[in-house]
Amino acid sequence: MSNDAPPADTNSSRLVDVVRLIAQTCVDNEAYFCDLDAVAGDGDFGYSLARGFETVLADLDQFDHDDLGAFLQKVATTMSSRMGGTSGPIWGTAFLRAAITMKGKSETTPDDTVAMLRAAIEGIKKRGGADVGDKTLLDALVPLTDAVEADVAAGTDAAGTARHGAEVARAAAEATASLQARRGRASYTGERSIGSPDPGAIAVAVLAERVADAW
Repeated sequence: MSNDAPPADTNSSRLVDVVRLIAQTCVDNEAYFCDLDAVAGDGDFGYSLARGFETVLADLDQFDHDDLGAFLQKVATTMSSRMGGTSGPIWGTAFLRAAITMKGKSETTPDDTVAMLRAAIEGIKKRGGADVGDKTLLDALVPLTDAVEADVAAGTDAAGTARHGAEVARAAAEATASLQARRGRASYTGERSIGSPDPGAIAVAVLAERVADAW
C-alpha cells in the first residue's frame, strides 16, 4: 500500500490506515521535528517519535485488526517500548486512552473519532499535568478536536471535517510561538522558549494535514 493512499472506507481498515499514515509521517519528519525541538529543548523529539513508530510500522500488519480497541492498545505498547524521553509516556497514554473507547468495536463512526480524541486529550492532561496554554501538543490537539466535534455535529463530510481540523491545528500550533513553555524540558529555558512554536503542537498539525491530504 502506498504511504499516501487514502484511508479505506471498510470496517477496521480506515483506522488502521490512519495509524499507518501517522506512523509513517513521524518517521518521515524525524529531522524536522528534531530541529524544532532543538530550539528550546534537547533536540530528541523527532528521534523518539521515529524510533517508536518505526517499530509500529514493522509489526502493524500482525496486530489484531478486528478489535480496534485491542489494535490501538498494541500500537500504544509497541510504540512506548521504543520511544524514549517524555514522548513515550505521553503518546503511549494517548493511544491507550483511545483504545478504551474502541474496545470490542470492529469499525469506526464519526462519533468514535471524537471520543478517541477526547480520551487521548484527557489522558495526556493527566499523565503530563499540562493543559491548554502550557505550550504543548494540547495547544493544537484540543482546538483540532473542538473543530472536528463541531463538524461531526453539523453533519460535515469526512473530507471536509479532516481539512478543517488540519487548518485549525496548524493555526493553533503556529500560535504557540507566543507562549512561554510551562511543561517539559523547554520550560527550563523560561522566557527563551517564547518566539518558537512547540514541536509537539507542530507535529499534531503536520499529522492532521497528512491525514486530510490522504482522505
